[in-house]
Amino acid sequence: MHIVDGALSAPVLVSGAVLTAGGITLGLRQMTLERIPAAGVLSASFFVASLIHVAVGPSSVHLILNGLCGLILGWTAFPALFVALVLQAVFFGFGGITVLGVNTLNIALPAVLMGLALRPLIARAGPRLAALWGAIGGAGAIALTTVFVAGALVFSGEAFVPAAKLVFFAHIPVMAIEAVISAAAVVLIKRVKPDLFAAPSAALPA
Repeated sequence: MHIVDGALSAPVLVSGAVLTAGGITLGLRQMTLERIPAAGVLSASFFVASLIHVAVGPSSVHLILNGLCGLILGWTAFPALFVALVLQAVFFGFGGITVLGVNTLNIALPAVLMGLALRPLIARAGPRLAALWGAIGGAGAIALTTVFVAGALVFSGEAFVPAAKLVFFAHIPVMAIEAVISAAAVVLIKRVKPDLFAAPSAALPA
């Protein structure tokens, strides 16, 4: 899901940077002391999971876990995922520096949207229903991320249209895997620390 430097047009790069800056600002406003450990763990989980690539035809895909990040962190997913993407770009050359804004937006905004829609439902659901919402959040975040990535490529030129189509279909297996992982994680968290799904005390809703 990492778009590389030089692939996007200037308007797309600027728009992504501005929107990501806004998302990080909102996320930092909700970064309470209680959420810092969860943000660190999920940032590290994203960092490690996205290093494991699996070949799918002519392309390769990897786990992202952004849906789980959004379900637990809400807007705080923006700074958590941004830090992981910066480290990946610096140490491994994944993506690039100029596309950090767009890459963060593509991965973090779907996470936040899943959190906004499903976290309240998970908070008051029983184990089975919570697992279902978790699965939807995990798969839904990947699906939205593929749409965002495809959109960034399409708005950068017609030459990227075939690649944009491939992004979605190549990630269908990832959607299924992340649905299972997110469902299991949600059930476990509901048992051991259900307050992670409570709305943050900051003024802004998550």
